[in-house]
Amino acid sequence: MGAWVTRAIRNFNLENRAEREISKLKPSTAPRHPSAKSLLREQMSYDSEIKGEIARKDDRLLSLLKEVYVDSTDPVSSLRVKTAETQQESKEFRLPKGHHFDTLNVKNIPKGKISVVEALTLLNNHKLHPETWTAEKIAQEYQLELKDVNSLLKYFVTFEVRTFPPKDKKAIQSK
Repeated sequence: MGAWVTRAIRNFNLENRAEREISKLKPSTAPRHPSAKSLLREQMSYDSEIKGEIARKDDRLLSLLKEVYVDSTDPVSSLRVKTAETQQESKEFRLPKGHHFDTLNVKNIPKGKISVVEALTLLNNHKLHPETWTAEKIAQEYQLELKDVNSLLKYFVTFEVRTFPPKDKKAIQSK
């Protein structure tokens, strides 16, 4: 009931109110400062041809402008050449290692890159058997650079879960 009343009040005489707003005079420009007004009058009085000169088109300048033709080519930067080379290098792919990728729809991996699963696998292999899984063997196996493998082995480790037996049986009491 309340919505019906508010809708009726809101829509009352709507067309006449809209027509009144539309027919109002549009706002005029802001008044100029008196000092600027006097300067404009002074300039117009010195040269009455200013308004005509501003509005007039110069045919000689227009004909010169029509004759202008610009043909430019950008110089090939060394940055573009480098990015093209890196794109060609990354087009070489290798097949993923292991049986972990059957469910992940990973078809191929760019050379010089490894997946998260492969990274965890090689870190775990190196931790369990460091004499067999050396940095050189990992670099050769996964087609990585040796400095990247050394950094990977130095700064990344896998999680290791350790459980410590209580020293004293009285420390943990179950209820």
